[in-house]
Amino acid sequence: MKYLLLGYTPVAAWDTAGSGMDSAEALTAFAAYQELERELTESGEFVTSEGLGHPAVSTTVRRSEAGVAATDGPFAELKEVLASFAVIDVAGHERAVEIASRIVAVLGEPIEIRPILCADLAD
Repeated sequence: MKYLLLGYTPVAAWDTAGSGMDSAEALTAFAAYQELERELTESGEFVTSEGLGHPAVSTTVRRSEAGVAATDGPFAELKEVLASFAVIDVAGHERAVEIASRIVAVLGEPIEIRPILCADLAD
């Protein structure tokens, strides 16, 4: 079963992250996450993961009565932003929770777990 792990970070932390991305604490956390990725790759459970750009440089496309329009940035004032994602392919929800728990322990930010619908049909 494939799961999407969504990593969130507080907006305030994201806005100041540029100044702290190379701190010893951040580099240690990133190294620990890379080790977890290596373990999951070796076990065949890792599919992919990426960090995401700041919401201020995002584009939202919506349909309205006037048609489809693209606008810059998010519409709402956000308290947390989606900062990263990972896709894992594991035996079930319990294993997804175990992996997400390890990521939270390393990075300290919440992880949302969502099953990827019909992923098993594509394999």
